[in-house]
Amino acid sequence: MYASLREAANDLEKNGHLLRISEEVDPDLEMAEIHRRVFSAGGPAILFENVKGSPFQALSNLYGTKERTDFLFRKTLPRVKKVVELKADPANFAKNPLRYVGAPLTALSALPRKHFNPAIKYAQTTIDQLPLVKSWPMDGGAFVTLPQVMTLPPGSRKPMDSNIGMYRIQLNGNEYEQNKEIGLHYQLHRGIGIHHTEYLKSDEPFRCCIFVGGPPSHAFCAIMPLPEGLSEMTFAGMLAGRRFGYTWHEDWLLSADADFVICGTIRKGEKKPEGPFGDHLGYYSLEHDFPVMDVETVWHRKDPIWHFTVVGRPPAEDSQFGYLIHKIVKDLTPGEFPGIRQINAVDEAGVHPLLLAIGSERYMPFREKVPEEIITQANRILGSGQTSLAKYCIIASDEDDPKLDADDQPGFFHHVLERFDPARDLHFQTRTTIDTLDYSGSGWNAGSKLIWACRGEKRRELTTEVPRGLVLPEDFLQPTFVAPGILAIRGPKNVGKESYADIDRFTEANNQGGAAGAMLADGVAMIVICDDSAFMAADFSNFIWATFTRSNPSHDLHGIGAFTEHKHWGCTGPVVIDARVKPWHAPGLVEDAEVSKRVDAMQARGVF
Repeated sequence: MYASLREAANDLEKNGHLLRISEEVDPDLEMAEIHRRVFSAGGPAILFENVKGSPFQALSNLYGTKERTDFLFRKTLPRVKKVVELKADPANFAKNPLRYVGAPLTALSALPRKHFNPAIKYAQTTIDQLPLVKSWPMDGGAFVTLPQVMTLPPGSRKPMDSNIGMYRIQLNGNEYEQNKEIGLHYQLHRGIGIHHTEYLKSDEPFRCCIFVGGPPSHAFCAIMPLPEGLSEMTFAGMLAGRRFGYTWHEDWLLSADADFVICGTIRKGEKKPEGPFGDHLGYYSLEHDFPVMDVETVWHRKDPIWHFTVVGRPPAEDSQFGYLIHKIVKDLTPGEFPGIRQINAVDEAGVHPLLLAIGSERYMPFREKVPEEIITQANRILGSGQTSLAKYCIIASDEDDPKLDADDQPGFFHHVLERFDPARDLHFQTRTTIDTLDYSGSGWNAGSKLIWACRGEKRRELTTEVPRGLVLPEDFLQPTFVAPGILAIRGPKNVGKESYADIDRFTEANNQGGAAGAMLADGVAMIVICDDSAFMAADFSNFIWATFTRSNPSHDLHGIGAFTEHKHWGCTGPVVIDARVKPWHAPGLVEDAEVSKRVDAMQARGVF
């Protein structure tokens, strides 16, 4: 139960979970490079005590491991879980009243509390004095990566009416006037966007506050998908074990417990370029126009800590948010998605590109085992909240293997590829929306989805032997197995839309004389055409990341022996996915070589 971020950092240090770096470190790329190395090694939280160009300390990797995340919330998580369960379905209380004794009191005791002498009003500063952390070489500037963006609807001064969300904030660069303007990356369909739409109809100025730091629960509350009627402030208070403190400064509602609060006014009818930004899919999200905020005041508490993280190709520190969300809501899945036993929004693919699900067939037990109800369940998943952003939903029936685990990705793929029928089990949704940060589609926010269903007995034994009948046309090289049944092949460089013909050459060459079915029968169920087959095969996470972030189902999923019948597409041989980098894709994230050398030297000196 921490009252501040500093208190949490001190507790971590006392228990061996914190690294102090006293040497001066540049927030321009160096701090991010150190963070990535420490995170990759499963290392501790990092307190940067001497940030170049700033009088303030900075902390990252706070949630860097599952063990540390559990440690931070060890005293409060069980009670919070019960409240969330009750909010999602009040009938749970009648089903098991003993489990939920005390849950209502937990929620009531966490209501926000007004502070009349708040810590946040210790002093003021300016944007240029903050630790201006830039994570990747092509980033448009420095960003706040763990912001709590708080807005109220027009006319309200009630804290419980607030929306607190996590939308990245660009502090400098591009066309922003230093210390006077910052950029906010959000869409109008998100929580803050609803307030934005309401303010467009109002004469009131659109006030906004950006909180940084505070108790560790506060950053998490900004990203937690909460049941209707449970506010972010109440949730943050429950998870912190103390009420969310707030105060007012003129028309701005401030977090009393934050380390920093940036107050400002969002311009209603004006946008400015925001980005690029190295994002959680492992690529840059490119420059686009987003709302801009005029900065009024920057407050900070005494001895504050600037809380930040570094995102990039997953897994990264923000992966632990997904872990914590899953711990809190996993028992709610059957209620939210009837018939679904498990969903894994695959972190290694950047969460939204790939979902693995286990459903159930309950209504036609005596018919031939074909996917029926699980297709309905998959459509429910693709039509709900955050899971609607998924591109690929691969779903299996639990009756075929009660021990099947969607978190065991190699095992799950093995199960599906042994059983699915490519002529029957692939169901496309074309010309629809996908994640804004995913550039694999046919335009910004535009792409397709695929339900890949699986039910029934084993149809084939998967192999790791290259089929004798495999034909490699010119420029198709180095067939290498990723796993049994999954063959990666290096293809010619994709130079544009005309490169779809490359895949046609490959599939036609391997369908001569009806060879498609033979290859499938021999145990090759999936072929991935890629830029580097050795990279794909080196680690299963490489296969997951490259295949599902670099493909748009309607355009990039092909098949040997492909056909269309009554508007249903299928194939008689292996599925073929074009996972090459395309010219319209966003650039991948690559460290700056000179910065890496400097950080190498720091590491050699024992700085970290």
